[in-house]
Amino acid sequence: MDPYLDDLASRIDPEEEQRIHLAWIDFLEGRLEARLGSTASFVPPGRTPRPAGIDWPSVHINDALADIDTMVLHQLSMVSEAIASGSNSILNVRANYGVSIMASQLGCEVVIMSREQGDLPTPRPLAGEDPIRKALDRGIPDLRAGQGADVFDCGERFEELLSRREVLKDWVMLYHPDAQGPIDNAELAWGSGIFLAFYDEPELVHRFLDLMTEHYLAFLRAWFAAHRPRRLYNAHWGMLMKGNIMLRDDSLMNLSPEIYDEYIFAREARCLAELGDGVIHFCGRGSHVIDRFHRMGGLTGVNLSQPHLNDMDAVFAETVDRGLVLIGLDPQAAATAGGRGVDLRGHVHCPR
Repeated sequence: MDPYLDDLASRIDPEEEQRIHLAWIDFLEGRLEARLGSTASFVPPGRTPRPAGIDWPSVHINDALADIDTMVLHQLSMVSEAIASGSNSILNVRANYGVSIMASQLGCEVVIMSREQGDLPTPRPLAGEDPIRKALDRGIPDLRAGQGADVFDCGERFEELLSRREVLKDWVMLYHPDAQGPIDNAELAWGSGIFLAFYDEPELVHRFLDLMTEHYLAFLRAWFAAHRPRRLYNAHWGMLMKGNIMLRDDSLMNLSPEIYDEYIFAREARCLAELGDGVIHFCGRGSHVIDRFHRMGGLTGVNLSQPHLNDMDAVFAETVDRGLVLIGLDPQAAATAGGRGVDLRGHVHCPR
């Protein structure tokens, strides 16, 4: 690994990295409204493009999933690409094993995608007779079961390698793996039948979501015990966020506000409170429940990936108007809102 570490270390300019981080912090602390104007979004400054001095291999994700050092190289190569292109993204890496991590610890089969697809794995729901009650009987699983051992061992490998070069330790941030969130993990492990179970077996769903919440908390507590956040601001997907966790809510598109209130809200609020604040992410439609988010004391922002599926007026009203930032918003969605005179209040970040 030393040639790759040396190459990265030689191409990182600490002054440029500090400028990018400080711009992000000003944004996250709400200091940009007057500077940006009411309808402009925040785009971080870029860095000077610096091509690689050695040949970096093209690493297929399937190969990375099969070998920890190959996973490390896969992630470091993305850092190299960011530096070479003059990207304005935060330099970051993670143990990148997909949405199946938590479900695999419960005993779900991990499905590796074809090489042609080139995507991260996904789990099959728990199999067998009465699998949900059996999972409840077993309780919180071994955190090194399933993909857990690879995830934690990969994290240790990152720490060991990045610590070899001071500039990498300072500016390449290790962010938490994809632990999803209580409702997403519940759907992945249960399967789509959970959406009927909210009505047919509500007590069982409550018990299973309690388990998913305890599992999520235990997993990330173990991760943060091994990899304590170095800053008040942490990386995720090349962005900076205030707080420690990126809580996934992709299942929200299928849940009514009433179901969200009864089954999800308090459990997510607990995760944010106990793990040190953070951001909620959702794919698909979440604008029908977004008016609940601001009541979570530990929530600092929202990330949504498909604005065209959402009522964006509701999104802006329940985020930027309430002091929550939107990070990673599609630039066209921000431009459209600004063109309509929506006041973004300096609280909207768009990638370049």
